[in-house]
Amino acid sequence: MSRQILVTSALPYANGALHIGHMLEYIQTDIWVRYQRLAGNQCQWVWADDGHGTPIMLKAEAEGITPLELITRCKAEHERDIEGFMLSPDNFHTTHSDENRELAELIYTKLRDAGHIVKRTIKQLYDAEKQMYLPDRFVKGICPNCSAADQYGDNCEVCSATYDATELKEPISQVSGATPELRDSEQHFFALSQFGDMLKEWTTSGTLQSEVANKLSEWLESGLQDWDISRNAPYWGFEIPDAPGKYFYVWLDAPIGYMASHKNLAARTNEDWEASWTPDSKVELYHFIGKDITNFHCLFWPAMLQGAGFRKPTGVFCHGFLTVDNLKMSKSRGTSVTIETWLKHLKPEYLRYYYASKLTSGVVDLNMNFEDFTTRCNADIVGKVVNIASRCAGFITKKFDGQLSENYPANAINDYQLFLSAQTSIGEYYEKREFGKAMREIMVLAEHANTYINDAEPWVKIKNPENASEVQDICTIGLNYFRAIVTYLSPVLPGIAAQTESFMNTKLSLESLEHPLVGHKINTYKPMMTRVENSQIEKILEDTKASSPTPVTSNAASSAESYEPLKPEIEIDEFNKVDLRVAVIVDAKPVEGADKLIELTLDIGIEQRTVFAGLKAAYKPEDMIGRTTVMVANLKPRKMRFGLSSGMVLAAGPGGSELFTLTPDTGATAGMRVK
Repeated sequence: MSRQILVTSALPYANGALHIGHMLEYIQTDIWVRYQRLAGNQCQWVWADDGHGTPIMLKAEAEGITPLELITRCKAEHERDIEGFMLSPDNFHTTHSDENRELAELIYTKLRDAGHIVKRTIKQLYDAEKQMYLPDRFVKGICPNCSAADQYGDNCEVCSATYDATELKEPISQVSGATPELRDSEQHFFALSQFGDMLKEWTTSGTLQSEVANKLSEWLESGLQDWDISRNAPYWGFEIPDAPGKYFYVWLDAPIGYMASHKNLAARTNEDWEASWTPDSKVELYHFIGKDITNFHCLFWPAMLQGAGFRKPTGVFCHGFLTVDNLKMSKSRGTSVTIETWLKHLKPEYLRYYYASKLTSGVVDLNMNFEDFTTRCNADIVGKVVNIASRCAGFITKKFDGQLSENYPANAINDYQLFLSAQTSIGEYYEKREFGKAMREIMVLAEHANTYINDAEPWVKIKNPENASEVQDICTIGLNYFRAIVTYLSPVLPGIAAQTESFMNTKLSLESLEHPLVGHKINTYKPMMTRVENSQIEKILEDTKASSPTPVTSNAASSAESYEPLKPEIEIDEFNKVDLRVAVIVDAKPVEGADKLIELTLDIGIEQRTVFAGLKAAYKPEDMIGRTTVMVANLKPRKMRFGLSSGMVLAAGPGGSELFTLTPDTGATAGMRVK
């Protein structure tokens, strides 16, 4: 009996183009969904654009269009890219829809009536210049926990602390550059704290990867805080039914968009979509997401569903981020490649295969190196897979009128069984999202097929007319190997699978592999994939750099996306209080239990200091030893759960993998004062 499966991917934000970083998750989802369908399961993928929130409102204002015009344009562009990359969602909708409004209001009402919504008057940051309350992500300042600078108003990228924007030190509005003021505001809260026991049980029940469950346990043990689900006007979203002038926070209606997309699909298929969302549903529900939104999907979302009387997900699959050459993607470096740019120069199958070859079931970052990408695609797809068909098809077409042997050679049956038996392990790898292991096993089969053809030498044997039937058998065996390999690869390479079906004049399925293709007429082979050339990669990078926008510092919205606004002026006496010293990094090691921290031992001449720095995404600890840098030597030591941090290393950049430690000129020695 086939399984009934419902799958979602995180919603792309409808204010910009899709790029190769987005595609990591979408390809991962698509491969898993396609495998489930190949295995005979009923698997639906419902998806949507995330069409609400302040960033959309501000970008639309900067472009001189309405938010609706912006999200409509972005949705059309996203749909174009989804089709171009051969993704196979059953429905791609938008959160700005009648279905989502109805369901958001329904869930809110159910939560309110069950006592899970509370109202409180709180202090919020207000931008007097723009006359608007500031969402968390439109405020930056100094982390109240570790004192790291340039942190958003909801969480710190250095120490991973979460907090309210009002707790930031020296907050700056990212809309106008002004210092915001505190004002009273009544807001609606979802009483997340009422669901602590349920969430402790659910997050440890096998629904999540172990590393995600362990991370969430820190939140749960420290006690859950109620979640602010309302925003003040002006706000682009759905107005709360019983609160004029208040709007649902984008993260309230975004996950409900999964249900809304399913409902929208059901209007065309006449299915009972609600049956999939009841607490006793037998349908398996899985979410594919990035690790940065685990709290929303693994705490807030299941609690909302439980409180409103709906079912919780069967599983949530988190993945890491995409880096390029171990750095965060950047348009200025040419590595933040949009899908539109990619498809101008390369087929989507190359990137689909490369991601598949590196993806695992873990929450680990995937690094893309274009040299490795080129080598792997050329060696595997071109050199090992399509090479099998190109070496065999010509003989069958030219010498045997496109006809495969009438019978499969008896001496090759055992080898064919090797290809059939691999179906079990390959299927298990697909099911567990261990795509890299599946690709390696499939490539072993491809190597076996190529070795067979090399040893059989049909190009030599065909010179003697007496060997004609043997050549036909060799090529029949080779093409049956190819058929099995492409069937196993079809979730990853749907384009090549479709070409293979046309060329071999047959439908690919796991069941059909049980019987080798014999006594069968094939069509003329046409080249499927060509080698990736360095010139194609260079053109992609050049086009990406050329499309990098020039910062427009006079426009508040543009400058917020490029360079941070200057902080308020200070007197020279204030600056003189900061003691900057040259420091030599004598030791560096990762901090156990911390995703972003490196423990540095710094020599400042008169003594050595221990400093915990959030540089792990930008540097390997072993590469930092011996480097010279600059530190704030008189910063008050701060107690962290990993130990005492006595100072701060200076670094520049937007954060994450794009941080660069300040390095003095040659000749500077430990302990020198920086003036």
